[in-house]
Amino acid sequence: MTRRSAPPSPLPRRLALAASLVILLAAPLTAGAANGGGNGAAAFEFDVIGHSFGDGAGEAVLKRAIADANQERPAFVVATGIKAAREPCSDRLYAQRKAVLDESDAALIVALAGSDWTECLNSAGRSGAVERLNRLREVFFTDGQSLGARHVAVTRLSATAKFRSYAEYAHWQVGNVLFATINLPAANNHYRPEAGRNSEYEDRLVANRAWLHRLFTLAGQQKLDGVVLFSDGDIGLQAEESSFLSGFSARQDGFAEPRRQLKALAQKFKGKLLLVDARGTAEGAPAIVWHDNVGHLSLAAQSAGVRVNPGAAVLFTLKDAGADAAP
Repeated sequence: MTRRSAPPSPLPRRLALAASLVILLAAPLTAGAANGGGNGAAAFEFDVIGHSFGDGAGEAVLKRAIADANQERPAFVVATGIKAAREPCSDRLYAQRKAVLDESDAALIVALAGSDWTECLNSAGRSGAVERLNRLREVFFTDGQSLGARHVAVTRLSATAKFRSYAEYAHWQVGNVLFATINLPAANNHYRPEAGRNSEYEDRLVANRAWLHRLFTLAGQQKLDGVVLFSDGDIGLQAEESSFLSGFSARQDGFAEPRRQLKALAQKFKGKLLLVDARGTAEGAPAIVWHDNVGHLSLAAQSAGVRVNPGAAVLFTLKDAGADAAP
């Protein structure tokens, strides 16, 4: 007589079903956390490493700045430049700095400085700026991720066929705030007064125009609370027009077009715009200066931690400076 085995217990099947349900429910929560909480109101912090290289070798200074920033466990760190102007523009130095930046525990994004490429010379003593800029793009901006042990996904302008070479332009979003880098070298936006030497500047003006339009279109469509833009140079958006232009009496103002465009975009934007550059003075503590809905944080060799406060009266505050008065 053949014995019939007992029917399998439904318990394991129910446990498996329950486990699958938990995974399905947890998936969107995990995605939201990776994006800074999605539409949630959780506060977070990010750090900015100013152009801390000075005139000497910058690697030790950069390592200390990264270590200090990582102690605060920020959502990400932005490094404004990778070398001092007097350091060599060599492939070897670029690779060494890439390795240092990649050791950051926190996600790290590079915002290029003019000292990284604009004054570089080739072996014949002529400008090697364009060739060195292209090399920096190959070393530091090869994919859709930040540097560092923890990665942040970024969208690059180079993903657009028309601007395939502009890989240093990146945007990413945390919560309801959009962050972006833009290539605006401090030395008059790399405008060259010599005739016939402005093709790099002119081509980048077109890329800048398209990039800024894209950023604010995205921010408007998503009704974002804020946009944070990292650059090397201060375009003078908050300065009196006459005082800012006084330094350009003998040459063209290389920041004129991006300044006009940003001013118009900021006036239409319903959120806050924070401009962060690396060309402040070393005197006194960093501060965010507000005019209407535009804030300006200018750093020199200093670093700063910025707290983002969703839903608060002041969206951006410096971590060690109390509340920066909003307009």
